[in-house]
Amino acid sequence: MGQLSRRTVLEFLAAGAALPLFSACAKGEAKGKAYPFSLTDDQWRARLTSQEYRILREAGTERAFTSPLDKEKRKGTFLCAGCAHPLFSSRTKFDSRTGWPSFYAPLKGGVGTSTDYKLGYPRTEVHCANCGGHLGHVFDDGPPPTGKRYCMNGVAMDFRPA
Repeated sequence: MGQLSRRTVLEFLAAGAALPLFSACAKGEAKGKAYPFSLTDDQWRARLTSQEYRILREAGTERAFTSPLDKEKRKGTFLCAGCAHPLFSSRTKFDSRTGWPSFYAPLKGGVGTSTDYKLGYPRTEVHCANCGGHLGHVFDDGPPPTGKRYCMNGVAMDFRPA
């Protein structure tokens, strides 16, 4: 069999034919790990709004430019919307112009990472270190001093002013 064209591969992925190949990895490695804060699925559904549940527990993504936290400029701390664990300081927040709240560094012990294959290629997923909730992804195109862009879903976080 010859090489597959990029178009053929994209059509294959778009048609959902690759779902069985990636289903075990679709939600990232974080799902199989035990976390200090743990609830049953029913308890998570009762605790979270439907949008929070979709993002934090099913690794969803909110639409760009829809979160008020993208424009949040006050001093304070960004917390996990699922368990109130401190994730990011406002000191590390910057305007990435992507439409999602972005940070160049998390608080110590705030987040963990895992490999996410949801789109069929590896990305670095960011999750809450306390409950494992999906927050977003980290990329290598951020500002100094780290060069990282922690691109977070605003729905996955709450803000506590200083």
